[in-house]
Amino acid sequence: MAVVDFVVYSLPMDYRLISVEPLTPRIGAVIEGADLTRTVSDALFEEIHAAWMKHLVLFFRDQPMSYDQHLALGKRFGELHIHPAAPFVDNNPALMRIHTDEHSHRNNGEGWHSDVSADAEPPMASILHIHQTPPQGGDTLWANMYEAYNSLSATFKELLLPLDAIHAANYSGFYGDHAPQRENPSAIHPVVRTHPVTRKQALYVNSGFTRRIKGITSSESEALLTLLFDHVKNPNFHCRFQWQPHSVAIWDNRCTQHMAVWDYYPATRSGVRVTVQGDRPFR
Repeated sequence: MAVVDFVVYSLPMDYRLISVEPLTPRIGAVIEGADLTRTVSDALFEEIHAAWMKHLVLFFRDQPMSYDQHLALGKRFGELHIHPAAPFVDNNPALMRIHTDEHSHRNNGEGWHSDVSADAEPPMASILHIHQTPPQGGDTLWANMYEAYNSLSATFKELLLPLDAIHAANYSGFYGDHAPQRENPSAIHPVVRTHPVTRKQALYVNSGFTRRIKGITSSESEALLTLLFDHVKNPNFHCRFQWQPHSVAIWDNRCTQHMAVWDYYPATRSGVRVTVQGDRPFR
């Protein structure tokens, strides 16, 4: 069982160490004044964490981190999560390789999803460091799952609140010849989860991993999931980030989904992701 910090970091009246520029009013912010290649002090981490809880995904430019610095940043948030099957770099499975080029048959994260939600204790945070970008394209979109839930009618919320969904992953052949780290995961999670820090409710089904809603017929489940998957695509919930070399994004998998756009073939987009272990979702 993951150790979860239930402390609610208070949002500073004013940020003393960083500047925070919202990307949209609903999700995303660009952070300046933080050097992630150096040890993150307690004071700096508190400001970053407060901004993260408010904006859900944070973006940092010009951060030429080494692998060790990237790992240290991840450990600042908690125990590191190991992906079930993804390739990795530097002989370390905590350093997930994110790479697409002219020889790739698929793109990492090309559909809306929350990272590895099929795990019994899915990741709480993902930290992606992009090293190489294509000449054009290659953006990533994020969606606010608090807003996705809050925008539903009271009647529909009442329908969803008691429901559970089956999440499952099948990575067979997904990463070519790379041998998986562990078995394909599956888990049952509430359709609406409560964030352990903010205590806000968020929609927690995604087209990448959610297979079926329990307790209703298969046709009812298919219809309901199709509706919810389409609902997540509403651009009013979204922000979009244009990567540059050595940009970093830190997002909260407990209350966001994301999708990487593959509009740059045959160019190369490459980086490394460190992921932070989360807790078992609860209502």
